[in-house]
Amino acid sequence: MHDLVIVNVQLATMVDGYGAIHDAAIAVQGGRIAWLGARADAAPAAQTIDGGGAWLTPGLIDCHTHIVHAGNRSDEFEARLDGASYEEIARAGGGIMATVRATRAADVDALLRASAPRVLRLLAEGVTTLEIKSGYGLTLESEATMLRAARRIGQLLPVRVATTFLGAHALPPEFAGRADAYIDDLCATMLPQLAGEGLVDAVDAFCERIGFTSAQTERVFCAAARLGLPVKLHAEQLSDQGGAALVARFGGLSADHLEHLTQDGIDAMAGAGTVAVLLPGAYYFLRETVAPPLAALRAAGVPLAVATDCNPGTSPLTSLLLAMNMACTLWRMTPAEALAGCTVHAARALGLHDDIGTLEVGKRADFALWDIARPADLAYAMGLNPCRLVVNGGVPRAPVVSWPRH
Repeated sequence: MHDLVIVNVQLATMVDGYGAIHDAAIAVQGGRIAWLGARADAAPAAQTIDGGGAWLTPGLIDCHTHIVHAGNRSDEFEARLDGASYEEIARAGGGIMATVRATRAADVDALLRASAPRVLRLLAEGVTTLEIKSGYGLTLESEATMLRAARRIGQLLPVRVATTFLGAHALPPEFAGRADAYIDDLCATMLPQLAGEGLVDAVDAFCERIGFTSAQTERVFCAAARLGLPVKLHAEQLSDQGGAALVARFGGLSADHLEHLTQDGIDAMAGAGTVAVLLPGAYYFLRETVAPPLAALRAAGVPLAVATDCNPGTSPLTSLLLAMNMACTLWRMTPAEALAGCTVHAARALGLHDDIGTLEVGKRADFALWDIARPADLAYAMGLNPCRLVVNGGVPRAPVVSWPRH
């Protein structure tokens, strides 16, 4: 007898497109998918849930966020509307450094209090796996505080958290004019110690004119490789720095943003199996006009993921469903591509595709049940959340969860 069976559902397995199975059922044993198929063939279970004909998908995966942070940057939002550019704000001491100052002043509990509302909004939309980056501390102590807060979120809430060390996000003021010295410290001290504490699942960097050069980024990747950690990269967001080809050369999990990606970068990503993580929230919020080369990425067979990029400066977005809609309306992704971008390809962008992202026997039982007529509805309706039920590791829960009381 299975632990749980959900009957009378339409399954979007996300294997080969939607991979739809109608009038279906899915069974769970030991937190894993034990069986799925026609409802008439379902076996008895200790718990049975009638899905009422609703659609059941893999749990959604937000594979690129900066959701743990302190502070607010609505002043920069106003400044950009008055004509200031993102780079001008950053060079004047705003941008990432504004959030660094606020985050450095917060301890783990303060970061949890600040981040909880943002995380809970994602969980209400069927998110079962969440990537959380550091990068607003830029010292060993502050980066560790951010990563510990991220780990605590995964312990306190029904969500799987993948942590990413983004120490190479911006140059801290202590190292002004000494970027190479900061990278030395990051590679020799910060990353090894944080990895040794089990706080790091992957390593990221911001390869950009206002970030770090390709050569500096390569040094970070070499340090990650020595520790056996996978890499990913903020690449080609504001200009072409060759970041996509660089991360592909290291067998990187993903290259993210990619508005200024060239064919050389696309070819390198395709050859390495590196996922393109598209972030429409930042594109929209910054009012960018150069779109990622979606047609060329498709033609090369590069997997396309979609994420919120939740952060205080360029994408204060806490709705993965809205990110899906933006990807479709702004860049003409199809609804099927958008849903795959938040499930199967998002899982690949985290190196977790053998465990989550599709409905297949043996994979973790992370599901979302939706009151929709067809899967395309998830990308269609702006501001609507049709999530009825979420299953995390085989345990059903209501979509809305509360922060636990201490």
